[in-house]
Amino acid sequence: MNLFKIVFLMTLFMGTMISVSSFTWLGTWMGLEINLLSFIPLLKKKNCPYSSESSIKYFLVQALASSVFFLSIMMIMMESSMINESIMNPTLLMIINSALLTKMGAAPFHFWFPEVMNGLTWINSLILMTWQKIAPMMILSYTMKLSEYIMFIIIMCSIIGSIGGLNQTSLRKILAFSSINHIGWMISSFLMNEFIWMIYFSIYSIISVTLILMLNSLNVFQLKQMFVMMSKSSMIKFSMMINLLSLGGLPPFLGFFPKWMIIQQLSKSYILLILVMIMMTMITLFFYLRITYSSLIMSHNELNFNPLPTDQITNLNFISSFISITGLAICTLIFNFI
Repeated sequence: MNLFKIVFLMTLFMGTMISVSSFTWLGTWMGLEINLLSFIPLLKKKNCPYSSESSIKYFLVQALASSVFFLSIMMIMMESSMINESIMNPTLLMIINSALLTKMGAAPFHFWFPEVMNGLTWINSLILMTWQKIAPMMILSYTMKLSEYIMFIIIMCSIIGSIGGLNQTSLRKILAFSSINHIGWMISSFLMNEFIWMIYFSIYSIISVTLILMLNSLNVFQLKQMFVMMSKSSMIKFSMMINLLSLGGLPPFLGFFPKWMIIQQLSKSYILLILVMIMMTMITLFFYLRITYSSLIMSHNELNFNPLPTDQITNLNFISSFISITGLAICTLIFNFI
């Protein structure tokens, strides 16, 4: 970590905080722009040959979404000043939501997300999957109203996020499509309250940090490489399997707890929606189970890359894996107590 990265990371965090805490639309837009301009320099890496391509793609898409967002803000301000009302036009509301969904990479505005993430390092991918979604999602919670458009977005995120990851061999693309599926669950949590979204996002971030730090320390980017590393050490195999299944939402693990809360709340009013989401999540869980099952029955004797030493896996990964196992029971007791 040099001074260059620290400065841009600080402004990255500051831009998100400005967007979330702003009282005006203009301040929200300025925070999003600060966040964007701080993240672009962090994407450029000397040892990552596709980082320049990814940074250009990311900038063009985010700049387009920001322009649409700013134009919608100006139209809202002009309309409210002419008719002396603060009620949003449904068409402008849909345009604002579309710009925010494009920024976070939700389907059907997801065309850039897997491609950009496939050219990034693991740490930048982690920032893109977690922190960069906070500001657009919080702003979306301020403007979102239950409508056919929001229901369509939730269903599209569930379908595309699950089916898109089936034929992928790149781990970054698999996690990108899994993130799209999780976006659908997070948006649906706004239909109840923001507290459930905070729980879901926190648990998703913890599991993603654990998994990506492990993949980064192993220098693994493809499925075949991961099979090799998992065959070298039973502890690595155990930790990887636990975190993958927890990210997929298998019931014994921590990743199932926020899904359980959303299912419990949505089943009271939106039964068809939750059925579609559950069925699509089963497909997401399928390609995680396929990875873990293949690592158990397959053996690899050939290495076509230079792996890092396996002792670089820190104790934090194993502690987090233990939390993934026992976290569901602990959270269940707390949830029932509340």
